[in-house]
Amino acid sequence: MDYTSQIEAAPKIKSWPKVTIAAGRRHTVGLKSDGTVTAIGDNKYGQCDVSGWRDIVMVAAGNVHMATNTGNAHTVGLTSDGTVEAVGWNKHNQCEVEDWRDIVAVAAGWRRTVGLKSDGTVVAVGRNNEGQCNVSDWRDIVAVAAGDWHTVGLTSNGTVTIVGNNRYGQCNVSGWRDIVAAAAGYLHTVGLKSDGTVEAVGWNEYGQCNVSDWRDIVAIAVGSYHTIGLKSDGTVEAVGWNEYGQCNVSNWRDIVAIAAGCAHSLGLTSDGRMVAVGDNKYGQCDVSGWRGIQLPGNYKRR
Repeated sequence: MDYTSQIEAAPKIKSWPKVTIAAGRRHTVGLKSDGTVTAIGDNKYGQCDVSGWRDIVMVAAGNVHMATNTGNAHTVGLTSDGTVEAVGWNKHNQCEVEDWRDIVAVAAGWRRTVGLKSDGTVVAVGRNNEGQCNVSDWRDIVAVAAGDWHTVGLTSNGTVTIVGNNRYGQCNVSGWRDIVAAAAGYLHTVGLKSDGTVEAVGWNEYGQCNVSDWRDIVAIAVGSYHTIGLKSDGTVEAVGWNEYGQCNVSNWRDIVAIAAGCAHSLGLTSDGRMVAVGDNKYGQCDVSGWRGIQLPGNYKRR
């Protein structure tokens, strides 16, 4: 793999490579090379009803922390023309994105959807009890992430802005610099730096923020209570809650993209196959037969 040029240039880039795999609380989503989407797992609210989607370039899956015993989740897809598709649970209007235009990236949190526009501004719909949708004044944003109760924006100069719940300090990122990617969990936030090291703030009861010794990281993903990092050699690190084996990734090889749901972890290999570990009660880890999943835009074969 060769991510080096992307990492070095990241604070100056105007867009971030598209996400092609996503994990929700009880479902998994994959973007195929032909622009169609496949999904598996709990479908109580229609969150896996993506078979009719076409020309998709990025996917996102709404998550919900383990303490919530409901299957409420939704799935979001960004189309090549900058419009957005959404299916699933819609109690808080988190799927009301049909009028969005000029979108270049999407993120899905608990009960909300976030969209990054081509001009660096951000739109959000859904639950806003903690102010997590108050993004209308954001500018110069190049990437977005959504946790359960907070929303994260990465600026073009490598700093991070956050709105929403800050009970455990998960929004305390004002001192972060040289950040090239950000991810948000239930009550913690993780940032990848241009030198391949990782920052983390927030709730750390399960050690999900214990990433200070990580090196050579090129991508990050965050579940409710765990954090995973993709290394430049295609292996994966994981810390945090491991009750379902969601951190058992030490034997993964040749990984080019990662994603984390509430209690499961996903990896995409360089030949478009998927690996998964963790909670599989609804079949959300049954992805071994998937083929032709699109590789991330920042991956280059040697």
